[in-house]
Amino acid sequence: MSSKEPDDCGFNAALQAIGGKWKPSLLWALHLRPHRFAELRRLLPGISEKVLAQQLRRMEADGLVNRHDYGEVPPRVEYSITPLGLSLNDAVTAMSKWGKQHESWKARQGAPV
Repeated sequence: MSSKEPDDCGFNAALQAIGGKWKPSLLWALHLRPHRFAELRRLLPGISEKVLAQQLRRMEADGLVNRHDYGEVPPRVEYSITPLGLSLNDAVTAMSKWGKQHESWKARQGAPV
């Protein structure tokens, strides 16, 4: 498939939407309930403010996350998952299950995990 042909199966689009170290964790946290920025930062030790802001902006642009600015002083912004983002949890859950099975298989084969 050349780079000019469309992605007919949609797999690349899905991977771009959930790809990366933090997006699946953000989706999981937000599917439980809406969170403020600082709450998300505490839930994901190791993520920098810059990366969290970038990931949330990207996910908002992709239609996975809503950003609600309450227009208060001090500023209060809350992030929630959209129905489209929620629909990705089925895929992420299935991939997680497959990953655990794969790790188990590799351990049985004696391969490095």
